[in-house]
Amino acid sequence: MPLLSDFMLSVLPTDYIPKYLKSYIPGETPLSTWPVVTTALASYLAIIFGIREIMKDRPPQQLNTLFRIHNAFLSLGSFILLVFMAEEVGSIWLTSTTYGTMCDETSWTEKLEFYYMINYYFKYIELLDTVFLALKKKPLAFLHVFHHSATALLCFAQLNGKTSVSWVVISLNLLVHVIMYYYYFATAGGARIWWKKYLTSMQIIQFIIDIVIVYFGTYQHYAATHYNHLPHWSNCAGTETAALFGCGLLTTYLGLFVNFYIQTYKKPAKGKKPVANGNANGHAHNGNSYKKD
Repeated sequence: MPLLSDFMLSVLPTDYIPKYLKSYIPGETPLSTWPVVTTALASYLAIIFGIREIMKDRPPQQLNTLFRIHNAFLSLGSFILLVFMAEEVGSIWLTSTTYGTMCDETSWTEKLEFYYMINYYFKYIELLDTVFLALKKKPLAFLHVFHHSATALLCFAQLNGKTSVSWVVISLNLLVHVIMYYYYFATAGGARIWWKKYLTSMQIIQFIIDIVIVYFGTYQHYAATHYNHLPHWSNCAGTETAALFGCGLLTTYLGLFVNFYIQTYKKPAKGKKPVANGNANGHAHNGNSYKKD
């Protein structure tokens, strides 16, 4: 029985919260339709490139306090959300099988859907990473901008498609973000951390696990619904559009991050040291290193 989430619900005035904020209702829940989402992401692109143009003849902004608050919020928020999700997934697993926990329709619970919504909204808060980069006059690398935009779309697509394996991908992403945003918070305060290179390695491992899981779930779905002669257990819940979009985007992420790792840490330019300090948007996205999802 999920004790933490039950306690949270008991102390919050949930009776006064509209249903579309507690459950994902397309067309009613904020940022739940394609026109709204595409407009929001187009606005993000216009804002960051607009800021870059405005800052061309201006000195870079420091914004250190705001930057630290932003990263502390996302690190702590990711940790709290991860704990609540782990509790709910654990309760499902105790009454099901490992496969069932990943693939049964019943694994898409009301609580997990609510947590997925919060994670989705985090993706829009994370867009501020790029605003900080632009104001600090750091390079806006393709990997950074693409990753931020596409990850918001990915979360949106999975909410609409109700893909039951979503908790695996989101949980790994939250774990990485707890560590990554802490890294940015700490280094912005002057801490010298030796393991920044391994953030990218962690993200690559994350994507490998993601791909194995989502390809496995997609195979199970297609085998159960279209190619029953193929060996499979049972259907893996979720729409085919969401599953294929997830497979394609996560595969793209893996390729981009592996390429980034090679270019940053394995192939220094002739006569130059590897760019490991993140001036080219290292392993995370805040200008010190690149960031994931």
